[in-house]
Amino acid sequence: MDCSGKGFTLHYDMAKSLKFIVEDILEQAVKRQKTGQGTMYAGAVLQHMVGAKLSLVLKGRKIACRGFSVADGPSEGSGDFEIGDVVIHVTTMPSETLLKKCRRNLESGKRPMIITPASGVAGAISIAVSQGLEQRVDIVDAGQFISTNLYELSQFQASNRKVTVENFVERYNEIVSENETDPGLKIGFGK
Repeated sequence: MDCSGKGFTLHYDMAKSLKFIVEDILEQAVKRQKTGQGTMYAGAVLQHMVGAKLSLVLKGRKIACRGFSVADGPSEGSGDFEIGDVVIHVTTMPSETLLKKCRRNLESGKRPMIITPASGVAGAISIAVSQGLEQRVDIVDAGQFISTNLYELSQFQASNRKVTVENFVERYNEIVSENETDPGLKIGFGK
């Protein structure tokens, strides 16, 4: 089943938590990935959602966003995003290779952070413990990482929340347009 060109749908419902809304987009990407002939939709969506969130939080600072296929991945790049001395690694499946990269970040004076879905946090912590890095690498649930900042950007006001989510989706879609060839990675609003 070819899913390219068919975007994801954000179902904005004030009765749902922002974390649930973010995780729903990721779950749509996981489902599409299972039927999408090897395309890693979930990783691309997560990477670009983190990029959009960082762009909104760090207004005025240039955030280097790259296409998912040229991101950190198996390359020798230090991470998906570098901001100050922090190197952010975005992954749906933490691995020993990623933690080795974190060790190299530390050796070069950087502060590594892993952003992964809730389902990957325990695994990342386990690998960090096995490599003696559990106290040196921040491992963060992606849904919480994104939703917390959406609350802060909306100043915790219900009246600002939907506009903040719309700005987040708009920035996400801009990043996709600038860096990807598959318009099916974009997010639209559902009813």
